[in-house]
Amino acid sequence: MGELPAEVGAPAPDGRLRPFSVYLHVPYCRVRCGYCDFNTYTNLTMGDGASASDYVSTLAGELRLARARMEEAGLPIRPAETVFVGGGTPTMLPPEDLSRMIGLVRETFGLVDGAEVTTEANPETVDERGLATLAEGGFTRVSFGMQSAVPHVLRTLDRTHRPERVPQVVEWARRAGLSQSVDLIYGTPGESMEDWARSLDAAIEIGPDHVSAYALVIEEGTKMWTQVRHGELPMPEDDDEATKYEMADAALAAVGYEWYEISNWARPGFECRHNEAYWRDWDWWGAGPGAHSHLGDVRTWNTKHPVAWAAQIGQGRLAVAGHEVIDAESRELERVMLGIRLREGMKLASFPRVGEDDGEPGRTPRHLVPVVAQLVADGLLDGAAAAAGRAVLTLRGRLMADTVTRALARIVD
Repeated sequence: MGELPAEVGAPAPDGRLRPFSVYLHVPYCRVRCGYCDFNTYTNLTMGDGASASDYVSTLAGELRLARARMEEAGLPIRPAETVFVGGGTPTMLPPEDLSRMIGLVRETFGLVDGAEVTTEANPETVDERGLATLAEGGFTRVSFGMQSAVPHVLRTLDRTHRPERVPQVVEWARRAGLSQSVDLIYGTPGESMEDWARSLDAAIEIGPDHVSAYALVIEEGTKMWTQVRHGELPMPEDDDEATKYEMADAALAAVGYEWYEISNWARPGFECRHNEAYWRDWDWWGAGPGAHSHLGDVRTWNTKHPVAWAAQIGQGRLAVAGHEVIDAESRELERVMLGIRLREGMKLASFPRVGEDDGEPGRTPRHLVPVVAQLVADGLLDGAAAAAGRAVLTLRGRLMADTVTRALARIVD
């Protein structure tokens, strides 16, 4: 009925007030890439408040409703520490519209001083003046979808930008005072080791502040999934992707980038704070069709289709399509799964004890010691860090993070 679940008003089990972030989803794309399973649409004129031309007005309605419903639920209204505009391709909208969206967040929730404000961008949908307009409108950071520097790899991914466009737009962003990130994908069918090395070299030569590198995952229902099923493309191989990850880590580390999360490297001080918000269990509101929100122990998700989403907002109802309450066991599992991905890892003393004889508070629980010792022996956890009371992944451990999570989660269970 357009209201938040009652459980969002429950106090956090640990009693702390989590920081707050905002995610804004822009569902429009020029072309839908074959590997993409995000909530995106190539029709920019869907009408009824769901077209690109009136999208920001509908988004404004959702943000106003969100604040009102949070207040009704007894949630404290906190200024956003980070804002991330994703998609889709946000830069399918004019830069003035994107700046308006940040103004809406400021008006609705407020922004802390020094807030990180990011937009994703396709290199072919921005120009120098537009990037300057984004900086003037409150953006501090832009993340470009580079994916590869090799034309045949881009064609397989259905990416339409020219490789030579990426260094140009990064330089424009730099001149505008925006922090820059580039996203890479490795493991594309037909991508050789030489192709991947070429992409890494190109990214390093461009010299952005931040680099993300993700293994290609072919999701069921995508165009690429169909191509693989029909034998038109091979499925990515785990060993190939592992080798390419190791190449990326070595190449980036050699020129001063530090990994701070399994798939992300940055020059010191340029880590993506919004992504860290997800890994560190902050609260956030996700606005737009299909966007997800996280408030305390409750997750909600919006109606996916833009027309249906806009209709609900137009009727004065939040477009919340469903929700789930995260129980204590699931929350602990997520804490392990997300926390272990970070460079600093996790305090071993933070794991729950199973009985009165399970060691002193502030120390590694006794039942944890043999499991951690085995993970160290297997080369998955750093031995020196474990001796100092932290679970920190090695390079091999990063490649097998799911294995580490399962081993630690068995303790939690």
